[in-house]
Amino acid sequence: MSSFTGRQRLLAGAILASLLGMAPMVSTLAQQQAAPPDFSSNLAGWIGLNGGGPFFEAAPGRVPGPVVSDPAHPFVPNGTDKQPTFRIADLSNPNLMPWVKEYMKKDIDEILAGKKPAFTAQSSCWPSGVPGFMGYGGPDPIVFLQTPKIVWLMWQEDNQSRRIYMNVPHSANPKPSWYGESVGRYEGDTLVIDTIGLSDKTFVDIYRTPHTEKLHVVERWRMIDGGRMMEVIFTVEDTGAFYQPWTGMRRYRRVTQEAYEKICAENNTFNLIDYKVPSAEKPDF
Repeated sequence: MSSFTGRQRLLAGAILASLLGMAPMVSTLAQQQAAPPDFSSNLAGWIGLNGGGPFFEAAPGRVPGPVVSDPAHPFVPNGTDKQPTFRIADLSNPNLMPWVKEYMKKDIDEILAGKKPAFTAQSSCWPSGVPGFMGYGGPDPIVFLQTPKIVWLMWQEDNQSRRIYMNVPHSANPKPSWYGESVGRYEGDTLVIDTIGLSDKTFVDIYRTPHTEKLHVVERWRMIDGGRMMEVIFTVEDTGAFYQPWTGMRRYRRVTQEAYEKICAENNTFNLIDYKVPSAEKPDF
């Protein structure tokens, strides 16, 4: 049977001491790597870019993309030297199922005929839903409040808010609601949000694209440009409305002004047309 020599014992002791000394360093490094990104350090929030253009952009290398404007009816925003126009969707998008196109065409025909203005949840005090709340511009920032169990994603517009429950699975059968059921997790520097259980009373974008209660949205939020910008890339899947899942992108810039309280009067009349907030036919309790 062999035995350690004095030199071997000394060498083994030195190696063990070295490993023990490195243990705190390894532990500290692991903690740093596991630390989630801090989106809450900027309590003033983030304001969406491209307020006068397409709010949902195509994500690089990802197809199909979101619905875009009809080239025959280009959108003209307020504040220009031209007559402002409403947003009209390009219905040649091959990803839209027939009933979706029919629904949108009826809406567009009435708008172009001057029978009504283009509806938006923002102008009519409706909850915007997901991913609809990302589809609006203006001066209203979004603000993140992060806790270990819940991340709050709040929008200054009408004080709308979302709750993202962290590191838990979805419910077996969530009841449909305006903002659905959102669960989240961190993947490195990215907050991943998975949402189901969305009411079909909302629209997925500012072009008034409808969806069904099969809607499933996955968002990936991360800071870019040294923390001066926020980017979200999201995928929309609805086998009842779209032939394939589609992906969009939105970017936000960091702002310094404080978010304030903003209230909207429900059922506000817009151009003498009252888009009433939908209500259930019977109570759910």
